[in-house]
Amino acid sequence: MDHHLRYPAVTADPVSRPVMRQGWRDLTYVHWPYDPAVVQANLPPGLQVDTFDGRAWVGLVAFHMQRIRLPGAPAIPYLGTFPETNVRTYVRGPDGTPGVWFDSLDVNRLLPVLVARASYRLPYMWSRMAIHRSPGRVGYTARRRWPGPRGAASALVVEPGTPIEDPGPLEHFLTARWGLFTELRSRLAYAPVDHPAWPLQQADLVRLEDQLVPAAGYPAPVGEPLVHFSPGVEVKIGLPRMVER
Repeated sequence: MDHHLRYPAVTADPVSRPVMRQGWRDLTYVHWPYDPAVVQANLPPGLQVDTFDGRAWVGLVAFHMQRIRLPGAPAIPYLGTFPETNVRTYVRGPDGTPGVWFDSLDVNRLLPVLVARASYRLPYMWSRMAIHRSPGRVGYTARRRWPGPRGAASALVVEPGTPIEDPGPLEHFLTARWGLFTELRSRLAYAPVDHPAWPLQQADLVRLEDQLVPAAGYPAPVGEPLVHFSPGVEVKIGLPRMVER
């Protein structure tokens, strides 16, 4: 399914009863275009790769997860704040619902990895990770511990730049995604994700050495990536619902 349109600035399906709240901060998007057939081969039955101007997109997305908490409860100390780097692509469900498909999500807290893999069945990985901040720059590092491929690493440094006052159709395509797909006990499921529109900035890529995208099953990216930065948003996660394939 090909799309060249402006996604809405707010979610069309607000999460009125979230099962979890969290903050996503200091977020960097690094995206490459891919042949849709290559991305489709990584997807489970029932999901269709979403494309823009005939191209699929794969993203390496690094950020600081902060203050994971249950509704009405205080933030979980230590285990609720950590770096994350995920590899993702963009899909449509059987009914056309747009969403994100995660190929991997690396974090440096083992317990959240085990909980997320057992509950939402998301491919979380336990890694050594850090976020480094200096005047005008943000850096992210990750080296996978478990599960494999063990030792897969990523090092990313960007210089955030000018705010994007009016994001274009491609920026909306890559960022305005209000839910995620996963597989629960061999069934396809969709979880809504509610947050304000991303405040986006241009960003210059200073350094990128990445093995996480190939470790997710994609050919090594070719060409210069598209890079964006966001200071972040507050997020509400909804209860997953089963989707007929």
